[in-house]
Amino acid sequence: MDATPEKVQRVYLTLMLGNTLAASFIWGINTIFLLDAGLSNLEAFAANAFFTAGMVIFEIPTGVVADTIGRRVSYMAGTLTLMATTLLYVMLWEINGPFWAWALVSLLLGLGFTFFSGAVEAWLVDALDATGFTDDLEQVFGRGQIVTGIGMLTGSVLGGYVAQITSLGVPFVMRAAVLVVMFFFAGWAMRDIGFTPRKNESTIGEMKTITANSIEYGWRVPSVKWMMLAAPFTSGVSIYAFYALQPYLLELVDDPKAYGIAGITAALVAGSQIVGGLLAPRIRRVFALRTSALLAAVAGGAIALALIGVIEDFWVAVALIAAWAMLSSAAMPIRQSYMNGMIPSRQRATILSFDSMLGSSGGVVIQPALGRVADASGYATSYVYGAVLTVFALPFILASRRQRAPADLGGGEQAPPGQA
Repeated sequence: MDATPEKVQRVYLTLMLGNTLAASFIWGINTIFLLDAGLSNLEAFAANAFFTAGMVIFEIPTGVVADTIGRRVSYMAGTLTLMATTLLYVMLWEINGPFWAWALVSLLLGLGFTFFSGAVEAWLVDALDATGFTDDLEQVFGRGQIVTGIGMLTGSVLGGYVAQITSLGVPFVMRAAVLVVMFFFAGWAMRDIGFTPRKNESTIGEMKTITANSIEYGWRVPSVKWMMLAAPFTSGVSIYAFYALQPYLLELVDDPKAYGIAGITAALVAGSQIVGGLLAPRIRRVFALRTSALLAAVAGGAIALALIGVIEDFWVAVALIAAWAMLSSAAMPIRQSYMNGMIPSRQRATILSFDSMLGSSGGVVIQPALGRVADASGYATSYVYGAVLTVFALPFILASRRQRAPADLGGGEQAPPGQA
């Protein structure tokens, strides 16, 4: 590929679209799918917790793979792993498999997603830097949010209604088929630009070096560390809040078989994500500091979650879901730009994977805990608890803000050059 910033962005947006389309076929029905397989609320969210546990366990190893063997190899490995584990999910649903089997496959499903996290974002930033991109990263990440929203809008509506007219297993098969297509697309279009895979005489030794450097340039940088410590609260609650919407809204409309509504709800989140992506660069210009925008978005999202639990009305819940999703989506490109402006190229994928790992670790604890609250006191109460947990992220964002990192001001900077 004759690389230019425009071509790099087109490949990135295609990867994001394909990934999200494949994943979102089941986003509107996943919790219902698990409950239909005979799992309780606690077991269903515990299965999701094993998925996020897989992301915690495998994030750093797969991030190191992306920083040593290559980002394209990491992406392609992710598509194959997700395809296989998705089909195993269908098999367990067909046979009403035991919980331990769901836990194991969910763990491996997490492995598949860790091959993506960090690798695609690191590939994009390095390739843009190598091809002379000088604009604000919020613009690119914002477009990524828009494309992700389009993929989610299409996939979640289609998956919900396909499940309603066929069976809950068909959207999972659709996901596997799209992943095969993305495997071949990545093999053709995704090249490691601005980054040279380090396949030297000692791959294990190189992995150890990159991991050590990632700690040095990631965890030991206070402004980066504090943002990472906010992630377990925001990410953990967000995972639960999204998947709990499916049974909660069906409960509000008093129709447990209205799978189409669950799909439309996921589509509403997707539409809000598109709007959030469009607003991200504009919101960034309103605030002098990126951390100020993040503080406002996280606080607003916590308020929306609390109101979802307090006002038990379907249409009010739908409006609040849209507000919560829009705030979360607008914050994401700003956070991505802030983080990438503080980490070096050579360790980018590993540090981003470590950040994702911490976010997933929140899901490991928060999902089953809030699922237990839902079993004991109802979904509405669990949303109020989720809002309280989200607030715990604010002090960490404030601590990062106090470090006065240059990336907080923005201005189109790229990440620091790789370390020798």
